[in-house]
Amino acid sequence: MQPSVESLVRLLESYRGRDKVIRTVCYGSQLVGGVLSQKVETDVSSHRLGKRLLLFSAQLSHCRTVLRLFDDLSMLAYSHSYGLGGGEEDAGVRLVSLLTNVADQLYYPCEHIAWAADAELIKGKSDKWWLLSTVLWGTSLLLGILRSLRVLLLLKKKLKRYERGGGGNSRSQLRRQMQREVLSILSSMADLCNAIHWMPPGFLWAGRFPNWLVGLMGTISSLIGLIQVNAGDSDETDSP
Repeated sequence: MQPSVESLVRLLESYRGRDKVIRTVCYGSQLVGGVLSQKVETDVSSHRLGKRLLLFSAQLSHCRTVLRLFDDLSMLAYSHSYGLGGGEEDAGVRLVSLLTNVADQLYYPCEHIAWAADAELIKGKSDKWWLLSTVLWGTSLLLGILRSLRVLLLLKKKLKRYERGGGGNSRSQLRRQMQREVLSILSSMADLCNAIHWMPPGFLWAGRFPNWLVGLMGTISSLIGLIQVNAGDSDETDSP
């Protein structure tokens, strides 16, 4: 078996890896489907294929929502292990990380209630719960960007000290850490664009993205997530 196939199999055998693959296929299908569905009605075959890809993408998104019903305990375990962030050297990073954990922990039950309302398992409208979960997700993304920017600033200061005092191995390690933070910022910014799109109309560019642009932003974020998993950086929480 080819090494690339073996890597894919190992990725699919883990829950986090499988979720990231499903997420990538979901947004990739929305990207291609959005482009094809915009073709003129005379190109019937492409238009029909685009619609089917959009339906496929919606089903994969629903699949991920159902799978996240079981993520509360893992998120709680992560928050408990992080505690008050005593292991963080910087107070700013600690504060932002704590707020991010709170937003992530609250996100899951809000999404579960919205899903249950849509499935008619409970009475009530799901709109306000979907909105609240989107606000919490966007808040988490924004906090994640702020955290990565702060970490980048701290790493740059360390890098300058090492450049004056030598230490080639330490410099290369710091540069790799900085690259990971830059990728995290790009991923979170792409997801934040979509989170704002799913807010109520009138808020910034809410509701203005076509399907292909939502798919593009999600695909960028998902591919970065796959890169981070392959690099061993898979400790991040799931994103819708």
